Amino acid sequence: MSVESLFPRLEPLLPKVQKPIQYVGGELNSTVKDWDEASVRWALMYPDAYEIGLPNQGVQILYEILNELPDTMAERTYAVWPDLEALMRSEGVPQFTVDAHRPVRAFDVFGVSFSTELGYTNLLTALDLAGIPLDAVDRTDEDPIVLAGGHAAFNPEPIADFLDAAVLGDGEQIAIAISEVVREWKEEGSPGGRDELLMRLASTGGVYVPKFYDVEYHPDGRIMRVVPNRPGVPSRIFKHTVMDLDEWPYPKKPLVPLAETVHERFSVEIFRGCTRGCRFCQAGMITRPVRERSITTIGDMVENGIRESGFNEVGLLSLSSADHSEIGDVAKGLADRYEGTNTSLSLPSTRVDAFNIDLANEFSRNGRRSGLTFAPEGGSERMRKVINKMVTEEDLIRTVTTAYSQGWRQVKLYFMCGLPTEEDVDVLGIADLAKKVIQAGREATGSKDVRCTVSIGGFVPKPHTPFQWAAQCDHETVDRRLRELRDSLRGDKEYGRAIGYRYHDGKPSIVEGLLSRGDRRVGRVIRAVWEDGGRFDGWTEHFSYERWMRAAEKALADETVDVDWYTIREREEHEVLPWDHLDAGLDREWLWQDWQDAMSDVEVEDCRWTPCYDCGVCPTMGTEIQVGPTGKKLLPLTVI
Repeated sequence: MSVESLFPRLEPLLPKVQKPIQYVGGELNSTVKDWDEASVRWALMYPDAYEIGLPNQGVQILYEILNELPDTMAERTYAVWPDLEALMRSEGVPQFTVDAHRPVRAFDVFGVSFSTELGYTNLLTALDLAGIPLDAVDRTDEDPIVLAGGHAAFNPEPIADFLDAAVLGDGEQIAIAISEVVREWKEEGSPGGRDELLMRLASTGGVYVPKFYDVEYHPDGRIMRVVPNRPGVPSRIFKHTVMDLDEWPYPKKPLVPLAETVHERFSVEIFRGCTRGCRFCQAGMITRPVRERSITTIGDMVENGIRESGFNEVGLLSLSSADHSEIGDVAKGLADRYEGTNTSLSLPSTRVDAFNIDLANEFSRNGRRSGLTFAPEGGSERMRKVINKMVTEEDLIRTVTTAYSQGWRQVKLYFMCGLPTEEDVDVLGIADLAKKVIQAGREATGSKDVRCTVSIGGFVPKPHTPFQWAAQCDHETVDRRLRELRDSLRGDKEYGRAIGYRYHDGKPSIVEGLLSRGDRRVGRVIRAVWEDGGRFDGWTEHFSYERWMRAAEKALADETVDVDWYTIREREEHEVLPWDHLDAGLDREWLWQDWQDAMSDVEVEDCRWTPCYDCGVCPTMGTEIQVGPTGKKLLPLTVI
């Protein structure tokens, strides 16, 4: 039975809201399929505004892969701003997709991709607007399966009450597998209802269904154990890993936004995973092993993506793009091909110790030299050893000196505040480092026309990292250190005007810490915040620390735990962590040893270039590191 478009009811509301164009759909390369010809229907959501959500690579890839299946359709939905939310509620317009403006509740699967935990309240808004019960236990066969993915899904426990299922890791293959399970179940007449469908998904070992697991607690609030509550449900759930990225050259037809978005470029993921071993970096830990795309596939994807989208900027993405074994040949081949055109190339993620000026020159051949960005992360040599960011002060000064001498005038440096074992002097070291960067630039250029911007965020311990046991720094200490750093920078008459300073205060980090390492009890806090008006918590103008603390005090009043217990408390080695039954492939003993090494300032090498150091991923996941060189070249591609 066909589902009618909601657009006739939505359209009269659009003149009354800001940026109405974000809700109308019809982007280049968007897909609208016949409802009746599809047997499995997905609504895919990035739980943030259109301008943030549309460029998201993960959602775009799944959208395209699912729509390539003959019996499957996928449409997109994003979080609506509060002005439209109020109108939708008053006029009875439910959450809709932007492709064909169909009601989200009519789909079989409602897949939500979480890059950050601060999108949880937006999930509740979307569920409520869609008419889907917030609590999974209240849903009927008329409701879609609410499925979470993305990096935050590696600990979905804080939103377990609101989810039917979650998947860990790469989505390309598991999305197709889930579609097949749903299709077969529907063709059989939906036996056993949604409970049977969830059981079929859970029994594969690749889909986590929270309702099939019970959590038991010690009297002091710690978790005693997490156990399956019915036969046939595995005790551990494993992440998914795509091993040949060349077989998945997506997106082939990138979406071109109608409204302004945060990234207006065509992005190619040149490799997935990272083994640099930065102890704070959840993305690097959970995406192991490293899997490179071949140089020829990268060239084909760039050529095809520009042709299909019309974008004039291409970003080569990964967690540390300059680490690709053939990045020099990639850069030269693409620069040769597009020299003289309006197509520019960018390398958004670059390590100080992987950067070289030849590479930068290739990428700037068709564009202006606006600035270079590096992330030392720690302000002192000692802190960089603690976090295993093996970048010395000499490395940084040498790199920026070369860049300034070659014509660059702006350098941006990223740091974190609140790292384990951090002291005041480590943060003030950021000011000394920034001043040395400016001095090096002035000496290299013979001019004072050089700039350095320091950008600082609060550190949040993340699951599946060596710092998952660490105590988070309280926001008062973080804010005090950031004020002292600001005063040190601004008070310097010789360098102060040449150094920009951007920082995020410590309060949002505490909330993120509560959500990232929380358990199922935190779901009550999320719901209380949402009921109190919490929306778009990743946006400074919408975030309210006071609302979160008020909700937490109320929601956890009858518990032996509070916000401090979840955030600034250090965990013991054998404490059961909320995500211990969710397997990212990392050996828990190895993570603990790396945490101990951090306390002793012991550094760990990158296993791409050194012998294996037994993190556990490759044997556990049945995978292996895949790096070049392939010995191939991009050219002969036709030079444009």
